[in-house]
Amino acid sequence: MVDFGQVLYEPGKVIQHVYFPVDCLISLLTTVDKRRSLEVGMVGNEGMAGMPFILGMGVSGVRALVQGSGNALRMASAPFRVEFDRNLSLQDALHRYTYALMAQISQTAACNRFHEAEERLARWLLMTRDRVHSDEFMLTQEFLAHMLGLRREGVTEAASALKQRGLIDYSRGKIRIIDARGLKASSCVCYQIVKTVYDRAQS
Repeated sequence: MVDFGQVLYEPGKVIQHVYFPVDCLISLLTTVDKRRSLEVGMVGNEGMAGMPFILGMGVSGVRALVQGSGNALRMASAPFRVEFDRNLSLQDALHRYTYALMAQISQTAACNRFHEAEERLARWLLMTRDRVHSDEFMLTQEFLAHMLGLRREGVTEAASALKQRGLIDYSRGKIRIIDARGLKASSCVCYQIVKTVYDRAQS
């Protein structure tokens, strides 16, 4: 069990365990300074947290933060590496996942630079929904501001616009997706681009 807000890795620190989310969600954050960070990727039950380890790097380059509480399988990094080296099927699956995660990270960087807050929020909510397999999850606007690299006021405006169109509802830190199809129409193209890459990697 991992809890909301739990930090699994810090930049520059040794990766002691790898995590396979079951029904939780892990955010990968690039830190700018002590106060500011930006989400560059997210990991759900489609993948693994601790990918640098399989690439021969035992140190994390990002902060891994539990965004949605839930269950995850955890394994110490050393025995995992032994299993990875001898298991060709595991290697193939994680190499495919690495490709998809790299695509997600690069697309997220472009999205954060070029797209409006409302589109980015819609994309982010849809990606979260895909990974937690639920239309409802706990999130504060302050947390969303950190994830999207926005001021809290920007998140409030974007969320209010989506709520007014009947796409989402939110209160007391809980967000519920009401119209997933409409939310997808309001999202930028980045959501579908990333989803297509993941679908291709898993086929």
